[in-house]
Amino acid sequence: MKIKALIAASACVALLAGCTNNPYTGERQAGKAGVYGGGGAVAGALIGAATSSKDDRAKGALIGATVGGAAGAGYGYYVDRQEQRLRQELTGSGVQVVRNGDHLQLIMPGNITFASSSADISSSFYPTLNSLVKVFKEFDKNGIDIVGHTDSTGSLELNMRLSQQRATSVASYLTGQGVSGARISSRGVGPSQPVASNDTQEGRAQNRRVEINLRPL
Repeated sequence: MKIKALIAASACVALLAGCTNNPYTGERQAGKAGVYGGGGAVAGALIGAATSSKDDRAKGALIGATVGGAAGAGYGYYVDRQEQRLRQELTGSGVQVVRNGDHLQLIMPGNITFASSSADISSSFYPTLNSLVKVFKEFDKNGIDIVGHTDSTGSLELNMRLSQQRATSVASYLTGQGVSGARISSRGVGPSQPVASNDTQEGRAQNRRVEINLRPL
């Protein structure tokens, strides 16, 4: 019973430590760092208890909870901060910031990044890319996967080539501004991953996009 109480207490501390104010509503909420920290605390406590002798089981659970909670909250806090910085830098740019667990995704519509049927970056998009460079240098613990997408208009061969060229253009600009090329990969998938119907003009516009997926190294 003592071990269970220690596990619960450790998880609660981690959750409370991760509480933040929602920047959009002003309400107090459990941040992702707290969620990750709580999960890490529970996992660490269970492992610590399981690997200790009977007499030292409570002590092992407490140590495991502390270490596990710190590790979980550490990465959760890192991603929280990175997401916050990206939203600050990209406000009004037209780029969407999407959070999915440990991963961050940046969705850049084609109408703000490239001219029609071109892989040359629009001059108006350079300030936005410079904002990305700033954040990528500040937060350098992510792999940067750049994926080009097109609608289904035109031949598959043309769309595959165009989507790859656009992804490569973004990757080349980032590395040219000092972002480590070892972190970056780029590929084009053409029209194979639509997010809307290609039967309408609005849908095709959504499908013409470049995505940047940020993942743990």
